[in-house]
Amino acid sequence: MANFIVKKVAVLGAGVMGAQIAAHCVNAKVPVVLFDLPGKDGDQNGVVLRALANLKKLSPAPLANPDHAALIEVANYADDLEKLGECDLIIEAIAERMDWKHDLYKKVAPHIAPNAIFASNTSGLSITALAEGFDADLKARFCGVHFFNPPRYMHLVELIPTAATSPEILDQLEGFLTSTLGKGVVRAFDTPNFIANRVGIFGMLATMHEAEKFGLSVDVVDDLTGSKLGRAKSGTFRTADVVGLDTMAHVITTMQNTLQDDPFFPVYKTPEILTRLIGGGALGQKAGAGFYKKVGKDILRIDPAKADYVAGGGKADDLIGRILKEKDPARRMQALHDSSHPQAQFLWAIFRDVFHYIAVHLETVADNARDVDFALRWGFGWTHGPFETWQASGWQQIASWVKEDIDAGKALSNAALPAWVFDGPVAKNAGVHTANGSWSPVQNKYVVRSNLPVYQRQVFRAGLVGDQAANGSTAGTTFHEDDSVRIWHQDDDVLILSFKTKMHVIGSEVTAGIGKAIAEAEKNYKGLVIWHADAAEGGAFSAGADLQSMLPLFMSGGVKAIEPEVVKLQQAHQAMKYANVPVVAAVAGLALGGGCELLLHAAKRVASIESYIGLVEVGVGLIPAGGGLKEAAVRAAHEAKGSDILQFLKHYYMNAATAAVSRSALEAQTMGYLKSDDIIVFNPYELLHIAKTQARAMFDAGYRAPRKALVPVTGKYGLATIGAQLINMRDGGFISAHDYKLGLMIAEIVSGGEIEQGSLVDEQWLLDRERKAFMELLNHPKTQERIMGMMQTGKPVRN
Repeated sequence: MANFIVKKVAVLGAGVMGAQIAAHCVNAKVPVVLFDLPGKDGDQNGVVLRALANLKKLSPAPLANPDHAALIEVANYADDLEKLGECDLIIEAIAERMDWKHDLYKKVAPHIAPNAIFASNTSGLSITALAEGFDADLKARFCGVHFFNPPRYMHLVELIPTAATSPEILDQLEGFLTSTLGKGVVRAFDTPNFIANRVGIFGMLATMHEAEKFGLSVDVVDDLTGSKLGRAKSGTFRTADVVGLDTMAHVITTMQNTLQDDPFFPVYKTPEILTRLIGGGALGQKAGAGFYKKVGKDILRIDPAKADYVAGGGKADDLIGRILKEKDPARRMQALHDSSHPQAQFLWAIFRDVFHYIAVHLETVADNARDVDFALRWGFGWTHGPFETWQASGWQQIASWVKEDIDAGKALSNAALPAWVFDGPVAKNAGVHTANGSWSPVQNKYVVRSNLPVYQRQVFRAGLVGDQAANGSTAGTTFHEDDSVRIWHQDDDVLILSFKTKMHVIGSEVTAGIGKAIAEAEKNYKGLVIWHADAAEGGAFSAGADLQSMLPLFMSGGVKAIEPEVVKLQQAHQAMKYANVPVVAAVAGLALGGGCELLLHAAKRVASIESYIGLVEVGVGLIPAGGGLKEAAVRAAHEAKGSDILQFLKHYYMNAATAAVSRSALEAQTMGYLKSDDIIVFNPYELLHIAKTQARAMFDAGYRAPRKALVPVTGKYGLATIGAQLINMRDGGFISAHDYKLGLMIAEIVSGGEIEQGSLVDEQWLLDRERKAFMELLNHPKTQERIMGMMQTGKPVRN
């Protein structure tokens, strides 16, 4: 396939979605021009400029670096249509009205370049109907490209062709969306609301219907249908508030208008409470009230019977909480099905409703079951898709229970389950997902995954229950494995080190594993990559030192027993820095404390855009002692190149003293935790491929470990300058006495201590100071309070 390079994107419509899609293009270094209507008065581009100002206020942040809003080119339909000619991809994202979209298309069509792809970000209108009126050439280059809100964070993009769309442009677009913008692409049929919203919104409506039937309040339903079910923690009603009740009502209206012959049609009735809330202007979070309303510090919930807000905070019953903790999916589902508890019956009912719906509709909404599961996982934040859940819970057993409920009139529709559920290959294989692919009723066979070139970059693709083709925790050849680490390779020239600890915390076994991996890599490989199998599924790179594992040592031998462990950690990091082959850290998710120090000592970092990096030790009353502060001094001296080091050091100092954490990999570069030549990756499934490529390239280019050199430090001058600012902060009540102590200790280390400005010290001098301060703090009652508080509540204690 020839290279498809998107040199510039145009986004038509600067509303919430359009502006955020433009922002994400800029995150990925893709030049973008954002269009909207000309302003009625003042600046012609006023509409777009206001949208850009609003981007900086949105949370979660659409821009990985807020300053990059200035990189979005502004335009309006009256003056700037010729700019469309420079764009390879044009994404229309205006309001969901067919007539408005058609009017705009007439205006822009003459200006679209002859090879450009034209796509609509509609969330449910017919793509075929949108393409009416185009000439054959433009029809072939038109399709749907449906991003999910917020576009930076939601992995899903649905790609929807019409019968006239050229297969080649779909493949090109899938490659761009996957690799450049980092998305998970699912191809959908041109049916109302496509896959994710069709099934997801049905699921929400079914949940509302069953909640009313079983008499459950909105807060209890949200507690039952959130993280306890492995779904978005906002549950059902709070998710509706976040999305906007008017937006949800619009999607429901699309279903009412276009799905009259659907056997589940009665379920698409707009719930009465939704109509009432919208009528009263309670549109959800953006209006300050929806199913919930915040009053002062209290979160109130709507009580439909009283048509008013009452105290919230209702939770799932303990018995149900225990059932949902059951690890075996079949036993968990059996317990819900068999229980007479109304909350259990409610949960079984919402599972049954979705299983029933996806079985009946699979043939019309998607090519295969895999696409439905990924659409719900990536678009709605479910840990497992609905078909996966069904299959893991026992295909035949669930099918027979669903049939019983349909026959007994308990289901939301009397439509029978399709024949393929009970006989043929699916029944024989006990499910829709197998190692040979996923079931497609349309093709009447199991279909394999797409093999487009872009997927060669994903060493391990997203796994599915039943389709556990190679995954990163079991694949390859193991060199060494214990409870904490696995050192392995893929029968090639790069060694891989993966942590197995919870949140990949670093204890003594991990430290030993780092040493083992470096020794083996130096002997037999071109490089070492530190990568974890759950990197793409929202795992952590490393949440830092394993405080839990230090407790027994502390109890038996006091503070002194911990010192040798700190020495080993420092030595492991130094061994990484000065290894004779390149060590590449493949970073995604949290890299905090010791996890941040680990990546600072790698020869190179390859980081997912969603990397949250920082030295956070002051939160538990400690200071970084794995070489993080030593690296701050080394890097500041290097950057200063002979000028005043303190100007460069201040920045590193403040980040550590305030426990600042980057909100993206781009921000981590501005904070100095990532270097400007480190590689930022948009699709976390590509991390391992890119990290290995980097390690090989560095080795092949003649990699040598950095030379050990002496470090010029700021000494007394730096310590006094920072100390004076700390006194002001303490006396002004901005920081506590203990924070002042921690701040002074950090200053003492990064400045090199009470020595002359410009003195040269070696790295060990700085490491010794880190260790000494760390040991002193471990004995401090205020620090011990912070550590215990963090371990008990997971929240920092301010003392």
